[in-house]
Amino acid sequence: MLRRIELEVLATADRGDTISELATKLDHSESYLSRAVADLFEKGLVYTERDGRRKRVVPSDARAVERYRDLVRQHSHIEFPELLTGKALEVLYYLDQPRSVSEIADRSDSYRNTVNRVLKRFRDRGPVGMADGHYDFNADFDRLHELSRELAHHLHRHHLGSVAPKGTILWEDYDEFLAQTETEIDSAGFHETGLARFAAFDLQFLLTDHRYYVYSEDLDAVSPAALCCHTLLIDDGSRHRSYCLLLLSHVDVDEPDFREQAATYDLEDEIDALLRYLETHGEVDDDRLPEWDELQKLAADYEVPLS
Repeated sequence: MLRRIELEVLATADRGDTISELATKLDHSESYLSRAVADLFEKGLVYTERDGRRKRVVPSDARAVERYRDLVRQHSHIEFPELLTGKALEVLYYLDQPRSVSEIADRSDSYRNTVNRVLKRFRDRGPVGMADGHYDFNADFDRLHELSRELAHHLHRHHLGSVAPKGTILWEDYDEFLAQTETEIDSAGFHETGLARFAAFDLQFLLTDHRYYVYSEDLDAVSPAALCCHTLLIDDGSRHRSYCLLLLSHVDVDEPDFREQAATYDLEDEIDALLRYLETHGEVDDDRLPEWDELQKLAADYEVPLS
């Protein structure tokens, strides 16, 4: 998320420091500092002011920057720029409660050895402890988790704003987010989802004025399982649930993969209800699911055979 030099700049920069002054403070070349400042500027974490021929660096007022600088000031004996590099911020993102190495590895899609190495580093320095095989923060160091969340949210919002200024984030994870926009996005990493995506599976629904996109650098295309989850995150009312039921009846979805997707989006109960509904032909007590005969009529309209 952030390189060590970027974390050093954020920790060190006083309002109005020049590139030259920062280079002296951090013992790096001016060209190296200039690249780091440019990267931070692109992420909306600093801005620069011209002072004649000099460029002054000013930390932004983003909440993530304020939290980070507060931590650095209050715990000056801890080398945070070193601790927070690599996978550290991602591991901390998922340490929202006492968790084992395997739990964090599953949630972050990281190797267990990597997670273990990161947590050991924090344990050795004091911010994190372990009891009964579960890691947790010591004292008030849970602010590191808050920092990771704030930073991820800031970067997501900044990225979305660069391609859709009026976009809104509906759901987010460390390296993925679901957004609602008023305009089309044609940019790397953004994939259209929501009702418009159903057309890729031969289901044409009446669309709203909004567009929906999921951002992920690792995603090639939105699968039916992911689409169903996105649809419920957008609107978990009866209409959207009915559309999901049509999709699940119309395409083959690998159930274990579907349930894994549901866990990612914290939709295990909702997806379980959809699957049980189809298995039992509507014998599920949920006001947000249609009566079986209503779904049959809807399926007939869209020429979707129900199993």
